Amino acid sequence: MAPVGILSNVKAVLLLRRRIVFSETAFAELVLWQVPKPVSGSTHRFKYRLAYVVDGVCVVRYDNEVGKGDHRHCAGKESVYALETPEKLIADFQRDIARWNRENRHP
Repeated sequence: MAPVGILSNVKAVLLLRRRIVFSETAFAELVLWQVPKPVSGSTHRFKYRLAYVVDGVCVVRYDNEVGKGDHRHCAGKESVYALETPEKLIADFQRDIARWNRENRHP
């Protein structure tokens, strides 16, 4: 019988990498990884960075950088974000893009 142990050589798996062009001046970039263990500050096994950039400025961003945990940046403010599922993360991000566009009259 083979010994049982922890696999320390398990690598992160890229789940999503996409750039979505909304206009000549606006795009979103979505990157999502499944990682072997939670990053410091998070309780789940996902590492992500979702950004909406308009006129060269990141106006909406969701990420979980090491030590800071899950959070979002929107309307110049940073707030805690409770990640439930990758699907809900993307839906929340899309909702904030739509809201930013409405509030800032961007197509």
